[in-house]
Amino acid sequence: MQIKHFIGIDVSKDTLDLSVVVNGKALSHCCIGNNTKDIKSTVSKIMKDLGGSFDDTIFCMEHTGLYNLPIVRWLHKNQGKMWLESGVHIRRTLGLVRGKNDKVDSSRIAMFAYTNRHQVKLWAPPRHVIERIGALLSQRSRLVKAKKQLSTANKEQKKFLDTDIMHSLNKYTNRAITVIGKQVEDIENEIIGLIKDDDRLKRMYQIITSINGIGLVTASYILVTTNEFININDPKKYACYSGVVPFEHTSGTSVRGRNRVSHIANKSIKTLLHLAAISTLNTPGEIQDYYNRKIAEGKNKMSIINAIRNKLILRIFACIKQNREYEKNYCYKLA
Repeated sequence: MQIKHFIGIDVSKDTLDLSVVVNGKALSHCCIGNNTKDIKSTVSKIMKDLGGSFDDTIFCMEHTGLYNLPIVRWLHKNQGKMWLESGVHIRRTLGLVRGKNDKVDSSRIAMFAYTNRHQVKLWAPPRHVIERIGALLSQRSRLVKAKKQLSTANKEQKKFLDTDIMHSLNKYTNRAITVIGKQVEDIENEIIGLIKDDDRLKRMYQIITSINGIGLVTASYILVTTNEFININDPKKYACYSGVVPFEHTSGTSVRGRNRVSHIANKSIKTLLHLAAISTLNTPGEIQDYYNRKIAEGKNKMSIINAIRNKLILRIFACIKQNREYEKNYCYKLA
């Protein structure tokens, strides 16, 4: 059925602002609490006033993660159509804007959905196990960051403080670092357990980690960010999402910049892919040979590493598509 009603939602921690746009005109706005009770009563009232249904209505909002959960879960339960879009993408397609508040933002989101209705991307919610792995990865990231902060401070203080002072500090710092390290290990073990208990994830994990350089954390991040390769199933789109695709930077005859990657990317997965690429360089094989050959040709080192990151993404998606583990000397079977 054709979409007739566009509802933009500005999500914050405690409140939701909803604006309704029909035929390019803003009709109404309301602000409610970010809880299931208010969501149910308000959305039901909006539907009744519009004389519409979930089949001809789409709810558009920014992908804010945790704060989205109440509205996303309720809409999914009631089979509502959702469009979750990057906040950066919405802002950059609105043109010249001045000022902002929650009411105005919700109206702009609704108008964004209406203007780009021919490019509607319905959002597929992740399974509970993917949500759980994603939450564990976020917690692991916070713990790793805390451990790094303690370790770095300890090394810097060691250069300037007396031995007896450092001895006092180490009693607490080393203990905290040890505890954090054990918690990180426990989280990784829990993630492995969740993957092994799910046949679909287990198979995908085996395929992804069969590629040299890809380990538990990188594979888990890929499974979460692609939503098991449902939301992103094109390697070129994922490479762009990861910030490893070089874009042209030219204009007329005066601007002739070199190709460069965009800073608009998921920096976490970009870092992990970079570490995976570096890891492959330490292992004898085709990637190491490729790197040495390009260095001999005078290519820039970071440009070569970026090409290796792209190669890893292409291999992952190709193997997933063909449902097979990576083979170094793969031979195509004739039909």
